[in-house]
Amino acid sequence: MISAIDLTLAVGGRVLLDKLNWQAEPGQSWYVIGRNGAGKSTLLRTLAGLSLPSAGHVALQGRTLDQWPLPALAQQRALLTQSRSDAFGYRVIETVLAARHPYCGTRYWEDGDDHRHCRAALQAMQVDGLAERDIRTLSGGERQRVAIAAVLAQDTPLILLDEPANALDLGHQVSVMRLLARLCREQGKTVMMIGHDVNLAQHAASHALLLMGDGRWTAGSVAEVLHAPLLSQYLGHPIEAIQHGNRQIFIPEGAFT
Repeated sequence: MISAIDLTLAVGGRVLLDKLNWQAEPGQSWYVIGRNGAGKSTLLRTLAGLSLPSAGHVALQGRTLDQWPLPALAQQRALLTQSRSDAFGYRVIETVLAARHPYCGTRYWEDGDDHRHCRAALQAMQVDGLAERDIRTLSGGERQRVAIAAVLAQDTPLILLDEPANALDLGHQVSVMRLLARLCREQGKTVMMIGHDVNLAQHAASHALLLMGDGRWTAGSVAEVLHAPLLSQYLGHPIEAIQHGNRQIFIPEGAFT
């Protein structure tokens, strides 16, 4: 689905990621972990084609991103950013319908198919009852679920999410992760998300990519990568793994002493 070839990212003379050679296949869910400033959001924007790498390139379905016309690229990948600004009082349904723009072609208005996709996405995120609300009146968690609904409505094979669990309560965090896992399993979508909850990562994703922020990186299946010594190194704090029945739980050492 998507691959990085000798991808190097540098900001202000500092190398964040050095020669990343990596690929994500259909049906895989990747969780990106690293300290603040390690380059996670920069990587996601680069994979989406919104930022240029310092070296190397990104390929989508075997074609480098610069070979994709923008309307076609918008039908292949959707991106959820960390923050957004709602300057105008659009209704929720109008906000989500904007995600259908890549499919409108020469049409001025969205058609019935666009509305069906958007209503289904709002329902999947349990915000269909807010469809006629002014987007500016929503809580942070409601606004986040509407933003994820817009990504779903774009209906792309590749979904890139920058901290999708932001502002969500525990129940909605779990439901969103279950939904993403189901999209990978049943529809063969590829999901890549950034997050800080390593316990959520091991249950929500099939693979993990760890970024050190100094060029170093580690990628592999969750079983291969999510281990306390490696997480301690990449997160800059000692991590302890505790076995609870069949589950492994990661906790920071000395956090509550």
